[in-house]
Amino acid sequence: MTQEEFIDILDKKGYSYKIRGNKIIVTHGGSVLLDSLSLSFSGFSTSLPSGVVFRNGGDVYLDALTGGNFTKWKGNIEGIDPKRLLSFMISKGLFER
Repeated sequence: MTQEEFIDILDKKGYSYKIRGNKIIVTHGGSVLLDSLSLSFSGFSTSLPSGVVFRNGGDVYLDALTGGNFTKWKGNIEGIDPKRLLSFMISKGLFER
């Protein structure tokens, strides 16, 4: 997914965000529901674009990526080593270092 496609999803759902350089900073005042986003294991790439930072006022729901609510995620997806997955997600900019 490109940054433009991700911005389009945020706009359609009415979530506020800021663009700073190459980062999209989600600033919505409540929870952000992105359940429909998914992880592609062919090529091992996530559908979230790099440079996305969540600074919203509630939970972030990425159920399709994590296999359930993020707060209950134990860092593993069947068949994927959790440390490799976390390292990959950090390298793609899903989490601030």
